[in-house]
Amino acid sequence: MTDLLIQLIPVFPLLAVILNGLVGKRYSHDLAHRLAWGSVGLSFLCTVGVFVDILRTGTTHEVVAYQWIFGGDLTVNLGYLVDPLTCIMLLVITGVGLLIHIYSVGYMHGEEGFTRFFTYMNLFMVSMLLLVMGNNYVVLFIGWEGVGLCSYLLIGYYYNKVSAAKAASKAFVVNRIGDAGFLLAIFLVFINFKTLDYTKVFAQIGQLAPEMATAIAICLLIGAVGKSAQLPLYTWLPDAMEGPTPVSALIHAATMVTAGVYMIVRNHVIFDSSPMAMTIVAVIGGVTALFAATIGLVQTDIKRVLAYSTVSQLGYMFLGCGIGAYTAAVFHLMTHAFFKALLFLAAGSVIHALSGEQDIQKMGGLKSKIPWTYRLFLVGTVAIAGIPPLAGFWSKDEILAHAFTHHHYLLYGMAALGALLTSFYMFRLVYLTFYGTSRMDHHTEQHVHESPMVMVGPLMALGVLSILGGFLGFPPEQGWLHQFLAPVAGTGGEHDQSTGLVLMLMMVATGIALLGWGLAHYFYSVNLSAPDRLAEQFKAAYTTLLNKYYVDELYDLLWVEPIKKLGLLLDWFDRTVIDGLVRGVSHLADWAAAGSTWAEKYVIYGGLNVIGYGNHLAARQWRQLQSGMVHHYAAIIVAGLFLLAMIVQLIMQL
Repeated sequence: MTDLLIQLIPVFPLLAVILNGLVGKRYSHDLAHRLAWGSVGLSFLCTVGVFVDILRTGTTHEVVAYQWIFGGDLTVNLGYLVDPLTCIMLLVITGVGLLIHIYSVGYMHGEEGFTRFFTYMNLFMVSMLLLVMGNNYVVLFIGWEGVGLCSYLLIGYYYNKVSAAKAASKAFVVNRIGDAGFLLAIFLVFINFKTLDYTKVFAQIGQLAPEMATAIAICLLIGAVGKSAQLPLYTWLPDAMEGPTPVSALIHAATMVTAGVYMIVRNHVIFDSSPMAMTIVAVIGGVTALFAATIGLVQTDIKRVLAYSTVSQLGYMFLGCGIGAYTAAVFHLMTHAFFKALLFLAAGSVIHALSGEQDIQKMGGLKSKIPWTYRLFLVGTVAIAGIPPLAGFWSKDEILAHAFTHHHYLLYGMAALGALLTSFYMFRLVYLTFYGTSRMDHHTEQHVHESPMVMVGPLMALGVLSILGGFLGFPPEQGWLHQFLAPVAGTGGEHDQSTGLVLMLMMVATGIALLGWGLAHYFYSVNLSAPDRLAEQFKAAYTTLLNKYYVDELYDLLWVEPIKKLGLLLDWFDRTVIDGLVRGVSHLADWAAAGSTWAEKYVIYGGLNVIGYGNHLAARQWRQLQSGMVHHYAAIIVAGLFLLAMIVQLIMQL
């Protein structure tokens, strides 16, 4: 029964994709959205059933749907591996995904392309489910590329908007850089292990040379850096906010960007074999957490502030992986999904109330106008700031504590400073949006309204999870979640710590979060002129942060523009030289066929048969094959494959 439930999990959203994608225009929007969120709801119920079985029996299920690719040493099955790590990911994906789908019904109401939106969302769910459920690297890669495609489609949902189209293309290109590294890792895995199944690869990991382990781990890391928006491949994520807000919540905060973290944890035995790779992961995570937090200090777009906080929080997860705290990284992945989805959806509620306005400098005084949105946004802010007892405190504190107790003091300092900045800019966001006097124009202020229950309801559910979700990891490093994930993620090198040290580190983390809140309160509630004075006093630093360290401009200078120029050069070469040669041969044949004397034809047709009359007729016959009919080309390809197979078989028999 459990094996059947496992196979049904991705099937339900796939059916919704097929129905809404193919015939969705023929029925009402009500049926389209019910199919969309209903299919995700069924997947969630199946996931709960599988989770209960694994919780009760403690067994790992490996299910092969069918044998897909086989030949020589290569055998690839469409198979699923469901263990405790997969269960946590499935619960997050289907649970949070269901809430976001329901929220989208209200947020996207009246939008052109309503059915198309839900088709893309369900397609993303299918891809993400394959990514975390696959029992081998090929199925993982299919899901990996699938979520990349859906990211492109959903970021560019408003395809008539130039900025959205550019952001979608940017996300697609940057992710391809990371995917190239991931693909190299898969090739190296097969070369060394002659298999792509996780269980077989991990069982042979002791035979792998340290240098090769480092090479595979770094290639995997390149893929993770691209997908999870870490330095230096983070630039696509802030621009991805051009998509609708539910897209930001589902793909670019709660699930897709955590795929890189999942991939590292899934392959932790490879990373454990390479101390160099582990150090690189930790450094990238620590630097990204602090770097992105500094940019978030001065941003004025409500969604971009949350976008940079996502990049920063993903940095904490990478830091946790790099120092061996895999369970803590997954713990923060889970709690982050709760409070970041809450924050994005609450931000969407603000945008919905203000008729599309996203600039926090044009808000203010919304606390009494949209009270439910305010309260729930505040819950998410307290959670991400790391104030106890909300969820973000327990998971972030565990990563910080692990770094300190395992003597990674520099990384601890960077992460602690990043936590201070996170608390500051998130409460800055709260004060500028909900407190003070209104900075809205008269027309917008007259039409401010609370969101409908179809949008507020999912916010309430995420608010409860943001409050209580952290207790799944309590007490630190010994909670239920740690015991559940131990067979998959290992202990990560945890050791017994004195109660005094644990309490001290918790108090320090709490003090850091409260200090950030206090500073934000002073600057944006008590002394309102102080931010402008500081910006003027440190104008160079402020301008640098406002322009995001000019990283996009630097990338344009070093890579984008030179590649564009190279493309123009190659285009000229193709049109002038290559096409010129082709046209030259054609003109030569025409000249040959139109020769006026018998001598010319004798020389050309007899001595140079290549361009003679016979070849001219042959060329006309070959040209008839280019019919433009796809089924003709398909038939030729199939015939060619059969012919090639026969030739190979004959050669092997000889």
